[in-house]
Amino acid sequence: MWKGLKYLIAYIAPASAYLGVYLQGAWSFSGVYVAFVLIPILDMLAPQSDANYAPEEEKERLSNPFFDILLYANIPILFVLAACYFNTIAAGGLAAYEILGMTLSVGIIVGTIGINVAHELGHRSNRAEQAMAKLLLLTALYMHFFIEHNRGHHKNVATDADPASARLGETAYAFWLRSISGSYRNAWRLEKERLAKKDVQCWSWKNEMVRFTFYQLAYLLLIGLIWGWQMAGFALAIAAVGVLLLESVNYIEHYGLRRRMLPDGRYERVSPFHSWNSDHEPGRIFLYELTRHSDHHYKASRKYQVLRHFDDSPQMPAGYPASILLALVPPAWFHIMNEKVKAVMAANNQ
Repeated sequence: MWKGLKYLIAYIAPASAYLGVYLQGAWSFSGVYVAFVLIPILDMLAPQSDANYAPEEEKERLSNPFFDILLYANIPILFVLAACYFNTIAAGGLAAYEILGMTLSVGIIVGTIGINVAHELGHRSNRAEQAMAKLLLLTALYMHFFIEHNRGHHKNVATDADPASARLGETAYAFWLRSISGSYRNAWRLEKERLAKKDVQCWSWKNEMVRFTFYQLAYLLLIGLIWGWQMAGFALAIAAVGVLLLESVNYIEHYGLRRRMLPDGRYERVSPFHSWNSDHEPGRIFLYELTRHSDHHYKASRKYQVLRHFDDSPQMPAGYPASILLALVPPAWFHIMNEKVKAVMAANNQ
C-alpha cells in the first residue's frame, strides 16, 4: 500500500493547471512548467529503476482497489478543471499570454488525464471502466481512439499498417498529420467491418463512431449554451493540445522499430524490442507507468501498477517529456535516435 502512495504525485499535474487558472499571470503556464521543466529535471536527477515486483507483490497490488480509485478520481478532476477554465476565459479581462498559458496547461491535462488515463481504463474488460475511458476521451474530442488503439494499434504496432508507429526518418510534424488522419479513418473502417459481420448497416446508432460523433458535437453544443458559443473554440483548442501531446508520445514510443515479416506472410509477434521505454521514476509516476510500454504491448490487459521492466527493451535517451522536446527538433532527434534504432533492429534480427 505504501509503495502505491507515490502515484498521488501524479495529481501535481492537474493541480498545477488549476493553479494557473486561478492565479493567472505567469502562473498561467504552470502546467507547462510541470510537464516540460519539472519532470525532465526530476528524471535527470532521480535514479532509474528496473525493479519488478515479485509474484506475491503483484497479486497484492492487483487486488488493492486503491490503484483503481486513483484513476477514477481523475474524471471529476478533469471535468471540473475544464469548467473552471471555461468560466475564467468567458469572464474576460485576460491578457493574450494568460489565455495561451491556461490553454496549454489545461490542454496538457486533457492529454495526460483525458487520454492517458482513458488509455489505461480502455484496456479493462469491465464495461463501466470502458465507459469511463470514453467519457475522459470526450474532452479531447478523440473518442475514436478507443476503437483504433485497442483493435488497430495493438494488432498492427511496429508495422507500416499502423499509423501510430513512426517510421525511421519521419519527423514528428509529418507523423502528427499521418497518425491523426490515419487513426480516424481506421476507426471508421474497423467499425464498418465489425457491423458487417453482424449484418448491420454502417450508418446506424449501433456504430460507435456515429455515437462518438454525436456525443462530441453535443459536448461542444453544451459548452456553447453554458458559456457562449466562442467557448466551443476554446474547447477545440484544449482538445488539440491534448491530441498533439498524445501523438507526440505515440511518435517516441515506437519510432523506427519494425516487426519482421515471417515466411508465412505474417508479422512476428510483438516483443519487448518493439517499444521504446523509460525507467525514469518521476515520469513513470506522472504517466501511470505508460513509459513501461513494452510490457503493455506484451499484455495489454496488464494493469499499470504491475507493468514490468524487460532487460531487452530499448531505452529512451531521456524520460518521455524530455524526449518529446527532443523530437520537436528533428535534426537533433535523428542524430541521437537513428543509430539507436539501427542497433536495436540489428540485435532483433540476429
